[in-house]
Amino acid sequence: MGDSLEFSEWYSDILEKAEIYDVRYPIKGCGIYLPYGFKIRRYTFEIIRNLLDKSGHEEVLFPLLIPENLLAKEGEHIKGFEDEVYWVTHGGKTPLDVKLALRPTSETAIYYMMKLWVKVHTDLPIKIYQIVNTFRYETKHTRPLIRLREIMTFKEAHTAHSTKEEAENQIKEAISIYKKFFDTLGIPYLISKRPEWDKFPGAEYTVAFDTIFPDGRAMQIATVHNLGQNFSRTFEIIFETPTGDKDYAYQTCYGISDRVIASIIAIHGDEKGLILPPIVAPIQIVIVPLIFKGQEDLVLNKAKEIYERLKDKYRVYIDDRDIRPGRKFNDWEIKGVPLRIEIGPKDIENKKITLFRRDTMEKFQVDESQLEDVIEKTLNNIMENIKNIAWKKFEDFITVIDNLDTDKIKEILSQRKGIILIPFNEEIYNEKLEEKVEATILGETEYKGNKYIAIAKTY
Repeated sequence: MGDSLEFSEWYSDILEKAEIYDVRYPIKGCGIYLPYGFKIRRYTFEIIRNLLDKSGHEEVLFPLLIPENLLAKEGEHIKGFEDEVYWVTHGGKTPLDVKLALRPTSETAIYYMMKLWVKVHTDLPIKIYQIVNTFRYETKHTRPLIRLREIMTFKEAHTAHSTKEEAENQIKEAISIYKKFFDTLGIPYLISKRPEWDKFPGAEYTVAFDTIFPDGRAMQIATVHNLGQNFSRTFEIIFETPTGDKDYAYQTCYGISDRVIASIIAIHGDEKGLILPPIVAPIQIVIVPLIFKGQEDLVLNKAKEIYERLKDKYRVYIDDRDIRPGRKFNDWEIKGVPLRIEIGPKDIENKKITLFRRDTMEKFQVDESQLEDVIEKTLNNIMENIKNIAWKKFEDFITVIDNLDTDKIKEILSQRKGIILIPFNEEIYNEKLEEKVEATILGETEYKGNKYIAIAKTY
């Protein structure tokens, strides 16, 4: 899947065959999460919900519609989104007095309310988040779960603090939360501080997480923004300090989207289909009874017995369809089910259970009495293995160059792509560098103890 066209075809094919996402909705850049894909999405975002809840964030839900005057209040912010906004101009047949935007992001809506909530320093900090859909009129080539006009899953967190130091610490916490999140999913990443010309509109600075897809292109999968007092000054989020003075709140925000789901699919998958991390797999264990004439009840009863033993701890499914076992095996390999149990008359007679690992395609037998222990160890090992494989592939895509050799950079990016790192140099760190290397400057990053400029072809 190293070639861009080859990967693109594989990606589109697997979304359909694994029944994850249907692109046939009659609006460009909009699609449907099918039941299997929706469960992957649900289990994935349960992880980030738990991480945020445990770190003192609280979940909220804001309206989809934002009045035009509110969206336009922060000048720099609206410039970054004005070409991408969908507008509601009528209620029925009646023109609206004020146009309403379908949220491209929620800073302006949330900070309008924060002004009403914050009066004194004891009202701070505020740490809230929501998981919602957002809309952006993408004019580039749309791709399922990667570049959408309706981003169906957008987790945005927003915080407000009484000091600059607290806001800086919140940035560190956000980065730590995202590292735990991606580590849990086995998704490798490079963290970089975006250049000034590519930071979030209205932010003091932006930190981003990038991964690398099998075709060698970098994919932005998370962003963290220090907003300073830019928005609080615009929206007058003012509080009384402990000394009785007035000050503006210091703010941060950070987001992730459906690209996380795309990354799980792309980074762990292989030619046969998905390889899902057990923690997000809709079915963690599939039981396939191997039916022989005259022994149907024996095998099915044993399958049900095994199901009862496992169902309280794992997401288990018995595939008792009346089709050939080979077709069943193929179906579940495409869907990336981490572990398969095969049960036939000989297994029952010998008190053995046959297990199959999707990640290594390895089949082995265990004593029935040891089944629970072996399954727990095997699922943990599967997660560790796919994580290690993903990081190895990621590291293989990193190229360190001693100096700014534009011809060499262009040659590498045209052939194998990946991320190129050159020693950080303030004199060359500007937008003209992007023109010279004909690629995107991801930003400044630390890699193995040294500071570099990261360069890549991106989505």
